[in-house]
Amino acid sequence: MKAAVFAALFQAVAVTVTYAYPISGDSVNCRSGPGTSYAVKKTYAKGSDVKVSCQTTGTDVNGNNLWDKTQDGCYVADFYVKTGTDRYVAPKCSTSGDGDGSGNGIPGPVTNDYPYEGSCGGVDPWNYYKCQCTSFVAWRINKRLGVKFHNQYKGVNWGNANTWDDAARRTGVTVNSKPVPGCVAQTNAGTYGHVAWVTAVGDNTVTVEEYNHSSREAYGKRTVPKGNFNYIHVKV
Repeated sequence: MKAAVFAALFQAVAVTVTYAYPISGDSVNCRSGPGTSYAVKKTYAKGSDVKVSCQTTGTDVNGNNLWDKTQDGCYVADFYVKTGTDRYVAPKCSTSGDGDGSGNGIPGPVTNDYPYEGSCGGVDPWNYYKCQCTSFVAWRINKRLGVKFHNQYKGVNWGNANTWDDAARRTGVTVNSKPVPGCVAQTNAGTYGHVAWVTAVGDNTVTVEEYNHSSREAYGKRTVPKGNFNYIHVKV
């Protein structure tokens, strides 16, 4: 009987150890979301063991954009967790569990989930032309932020991408040089300007998802210097 109890306890310990990994950095912050812009909820000392419940993508930290959700319900950069690899060692976090805890998936998975791919032309439900950068970002604002954004948001015409910053200011929406996952990257460069969805933020770089930039009416992703854009904070 004692042997059976001991065996059961041993198995339980073995399972715990399988998913627990040591912190490799000094005073590593565990944040409310998968990025350096989120609030610090807890700090781990070097050598502390953390149990990883799931993983997701976020701010790039020294070439690694994975973030681990710990048993404490907060996110720590995988770069500082000694898992033995920079790849997934736990299930991917569900969309509703990513980001700021709003349940809307901020910034959400990095994937081409735009509903009008291959069906370009005509006007979308937000009064933008399908497969343009403005349509893609308007859709992301609605889908990921849960904000009913459209071309006449808050009674102001937002128009082409090069007027989004002015429209934001006129409606009290913050525009600054500080990107966070889930905000809108905007530039006035070019004939019509450009907008994109911020999916990750590094020390001096920003990773965006976008439409109609590198390829006509097509999805793309790129990492560029932060200074390339203004940042419109519709919600985050």
